Amino acid sequence: MAKNVLVVDDSSSVRQVVGIALKSAGYDVIEASDGKDALNKLTGQKVHLIISDVNMPNMDGITFVKEVKKLASYKFTPIIMLTTESQASKKAEGQAAGAKAWVVKPFQPAQMLAAVSKLILP
Repeated sequence: MAKNVLVVDDSSSVRQVVGIALKSAGYDVIEASDGKDALNKLTGQKVHLIISDVNMPNMDGITFVKEVKKLASYKFTPIIMLTTESQASKKAEGQAAGAKAWVVKPFQPAQMLAAVSKLILP
């Protein structure tokens, strides 16, 4: 059975690039345009991994991670932040919120897939 990955980014082109990379590696992809949209899509189905941008309208990625970690069904779901932010302070804030990895845009699909495969158990 394919593993579900939730991709959260306000840029449809980034969601598309990430989605293509994940689908080509055999993952099922759920897309959301921001943190609020993503929370609405977390309806109890199994999500094996979340990839989220940091800077988004309505609800930013750090706030989204904090909200996900409050949900019993998703408390232990690994989260990768995929962002243009590279400052150590932002990374620390993301880690404190519960993010497991930090990938900086522009990214190589292989680099992102390597991070994904480390966090999703077979």
